[in-house]
Amino acid sequence: MAVTKTLTKSIPHVKSSKAEKWVLEMTYENDSEGDATYYKSVFNHTAVAADGDFTKAAKSSFNLAALTAMCPVSQWDAVFASQVDSVITNPPSDPLPDNDFTVPSS
Repeated sequence: MAVTKTLTKSIPHVKSSKAEKWVLEMTYENDSEGDATYYKSVFNHTAVAADGDFTKAAKSSFNLAALTAMCPVSQWDAVFASQVDSVITNPPSDPLPDNDFTVPSS
């Protein structure tokens, strides 16, 4: 399973020229689109300086690594693995019809 994680959104909320909150979005993709094992999921997180998620600073001082570090990636990894397992690896089976069943007489 080749999983690709891409930070697809990072919106700073700025006050007094310092980012105080970030709205972040990360897209997970399993394999390539069109493959039988392809699966995609999008996760969102709001990081707030007041909650200790990061230190207030100019938005330009945040690089990809710093923004990614604010995301609960290990939690998202587990959720995504579970989603892939339940949808791709071990999908639920549909019930089969029992065409031999007859209506009881009483």
